[in-house]
Amino acid sequence: MAEAGGPQLFTIPAHRAFADALVVGLLKRFGETPAGLARGLVLLPNNRAKRALTEAFVRASGGGLLLPRLVAIGDPALDEASDPAFDPADAEPGPPAVTPLQRRMILARLVAEERAAAGQPVDGAEAVRLAGDLARTLDQLLVEEVAPEKLRALDLADQLSVHWQRAIEMFGIVLDRWPGELARLGRIDLADRRRLLLDRLAAQWRRRPPGGFVCAAGITDSAPAVARLLRCVSELPQGLVVIPDLASDMPVSQWDALGPHAPDPATGVRRRSIETHPQFHLKLLLERMGVNRGEFQLWRDRGGHDASIERGRAVANALAPALFTREWPSLPAEERRLSGITAAELATPAEEAQAIALALREVLEEPGRTAALVTPDRALARRVAAHVRRWGVEIDDTAGRPLTILPPGTLLLLLAEAAAQRFAPLPLLALLKHPLVRSGEARGKWLEGVRRLDRVLRGPRPAPGLDGVDALLAEPSEREGKRRARAAAWWPEARALLAPMAALDGAVQPLAVLLAVLRETAQALCGDELWAGPAGRCAAELLAELEVEAAANAPEMAADGLAPLLRVLMDEQSVRVQQGSHPRLAIYGLIEARLQSADTMILGGLNEGVWPGTPAPDPWLAPRIRAELGLPGLERRVGIAAHDLANALGAPRALMTRARRDAKSPAIPSRFWLRLQALAGEGFQRAGDLERWARLLDDPAEFAPEPQPAPAPPAEKRPRQIAVTDVDRLKADPYAFYAKRYLRLAALDAVDADFSAAWRGTVVHEALEQWARLDGGVPERLRDRAQALLEGGHPLVRALWEPRLMEAIDWIAAEQRRCLNAGRSIAAVEREGKIEIAGVTLTGTADRLDRGPEGLVVVDYKTGRVPSQAAIRAGFSLQLGLLGLIAERGGFGDVAGRPTGFEYWALSRAPDRSFGFVSSPTDPKKRDPISADEFTALAASNFSDAVREWLTGDAPFTAKLHPEYAPYGEYDQLMRRDEWYGRG
Repeated sequence: MAEAGGPQLFTIPAHRAFADALVVGLLKRFGETPAGLARGLVLLPNNRAKRALTEAFVRASGGGLLLPRLVAIGDPALDEASDPAFDPADAEPGPPAVTPLQRRMILARLVAEERAAAGQPVDGAEAVRLAGDLARTLDQLLVEEVAPEKLRALDLADQLSVHWQRAIEMFGIVLDRWPGELARLGRIDLADRRRLLLDRLAAQWRRRPPGGFVCAAGITDSAPAVARLLRCVSELPQGLVVIPDLASDMPVSQWDALGPHAPDPATGVRRRSIETHPQFHLKLLLERMGVNRGEFQLWRDRGGHDASIERGRAVANALAPALFTREWPSLPAEERRLSGITAAELATPAEEAQAIALALREVLEEPGRTAALVTPDRALARRVAAHVRRWGVEIDDTAGRPLTILPPGTLLLLLAEAAAQRFAPLPLLALLKHPLVRSGEARGKWLEGVRRLDRVLRGPRPAPGLDGVDALLAEPSEREGKRRARAAAWWPEARALLAPMAALDGAVQPLAVLLAVLRETAQALCGDELWAGPAGRCAAELLAELEVEAAANAPEMAADGLAPLLRVLMDEQSVRVQQGSHPRLAIYGLIEARLQSADTMILGGLNEGVWPGTPAPDPWLAPRIRAELGLPGLERRVGIAAHDLANALGAPRALMTRARRDAKSPAIPSRFWLRLQALAGEGFQRAGDLERWARLLDDPAEFAPEPQPAPAPPAEKRPRQIAVTDVDRLKADPYAFYAKRYLRLAALDAVDADFSAAWRGTVVHEALEQWARLDGGVPERLRDRAQALLEGGHPLVRALWEPRLMEAIDWIAAEQRRCLNAGRSIAAVEREGKIEIAGVTLTGTADRLDRGPEGLVVVDYKTGRVPSQAAIRAGFSLQLGLLGLIAERGGFGDVAGRPTGFEYWALSRAPDRSFGFVSSPTDPKKRDPISADEFTALAASNFSDAVREWLTGDAPFTAKLHPEYAPYGEYDQLMRRDEWYGRG
């Protein structure tokens, strides 16, 4: 107990609702007169805590009430300034603080300049990222009141790697230049200003205490300036300091083991502090306040819930320093019992979100009961909010959502990325299809034009820039002519809007210029709808501030650096929904959950790397340097996360959840989860019903897969014409033939598709056709013809394929000389033919028809694999035989006759590793040779059988009838292949 007249220090244990208990106590002490409470002042850690206390006053008042003044001391880690109450109008004015974004832009410029001078240039986006880390490290120096001179006094160069030596040297240079920048602006750092204001207020209150009470509540920041202010408040005549969950009953041995420790007098070595413990930052605060743990009294007033004291002790035991966990087996059963706490372990994050949503929904069945989800995983929070909507329940995530995933943010990023990629098809179409672009009545017509452009842009990427799209739309094409004409009629409207961004090109320019063009282009695309709502206002304010600060402070950059820069800054912008959330359910981040309470607290995402999160590395100061300077260790955040966990577990009911794997790999349970499980042993209660319900909620119970599709339209409505290239498809996968020819569903090329083997084959066939038609098949002219064709093609084709294609061209020229020497000549190339057979029209295009001494030779150029004899004997891969059948029956016009040879000219590696070879299914040297006449007869027989079965007959078009000969999967999704294939 505190002595009379001593500091007024109190703590509220975790098993009580902090805000409600605090309010009840304040009402008892100062609420006897209407003005007694209103004359008071409550200091809180940040602006988020003010709302929690306001709601607690509303719950406790039962009617009208004059609230005390609620003032936040601010948090540099949140870029949050102190409340204006710390700087009244009648006080001596101090220098204003530099804004966080202004400081970051200046630091980015300094970093870029120093890195360039050191021969390690960085782009603008990387400079801004490094400046963010630099600003955080600088804030820690200011908050901990570590003078930069202390860094220079350290002599650890020989104990650090070259990387850290360079980083510290760069850090020192920037620190030397930063004060000059502040002096130029006439400003000081935000953390420095907060320290000055807090110290000035403490000095003022010591001289003249305020007339009303002053209560510092929920403040656990261990900064020296905060500690001095709290000490001052505790000594005021009506001053109170109330902190959450101080371990008053922790054994002295454990408390002393936490640190911080003084250096050993004999060795000068300092024992390592246990910064990962939930009480470490509180102990550090107490030491800086100059008070003892025994001076804190228990806050006697109760409000809201009041859970089990024994459970709080069990949680404290579970989170004890590792050295003392050996005492667990000897603890009494009641100090190991986690009564009221259950745990749910789910398979995936999606299942975890489902389980949490069910737990929240269950709470609504009990009138008046409240529940809250607390998690640092914002993706999990969004999933839970989406799941509860199935029951018509809307819950707002008070931690907000990053601007990068909201429509205004995604629009700005898409515009910047499209310009950076010089309007390549994918980012261009994603931008034009964005829901904010041309929203309203004009959107239907706009989307119609975008869809026309989408069809044209399918396939390999056109030349870069808007001019590349222009050239593609103007390029003549027999197959795409009408489609390109329709897209070309709409394209000028979109092109005019994008032209300012395209004009930026890749030149380095002032950031302010890039931002102005981005803003104006976005406005032209979307109108005022882009800036509407909380997310739109957030985006507008960020761009406006960034444009102002960038004009004088930011480094120059090229347009392709704008998107990474915006992504870095937008990720740090949280947009919070301003309207009221559900009255009984809530979703909190760890910071938002402090001072909050609910009947049921759900702690989600208890995996290592999530809760606690992986400490962000400091790229500027090595861990050894940070320790020598007295800066917080990177792992201190783990201890604060543990304190948040202990406070949340103080609710009457608590549910912990985790997923056994994340999106990529198996997940490791949180160290907190493992400690609680190890302490409780068999008493670690599992929420088995909830785990089962989460699995069953979307389980269809009985799985009835679709049968193998086998449509059977009437014979008179079936196609009566077929190409030789579709015969294998008809026999191996009749359903695919049905979808292509009967339903007339053609597979679309992907947008910005890679140049596949099919595209390479097209280039080869076109070159060989022009060589035969225009150059008469003269071998010496083939290379020139191919190079002329490639010069007009896509740069990627030339860079990746030209060496191999020219090797193939040289082989064909050599093979052509052999044919000429043997008396063979080219009779026709790319000749189309057709015949009537078995009641249908068979069509085909021969790559090449030669006349030789022995008769007609059918040649097929193959850029892929050559068909095997086994496939031919099985009745497949008979395209070459069917072309011979067409020639035999006069289907190729003047090029007719009985074929005596069939050849595949393979443009690939031969078995002996030489390039290019000739393969013939009628080669007598093969293991299972087929004669020319037999080959043609085999093709005719198999074709006639297929026609009688599926084209003139009524056999069903069964899907994947012979999957080993059906390698293409364009229609697999349409036939719902994964539902039935392999289940028979």
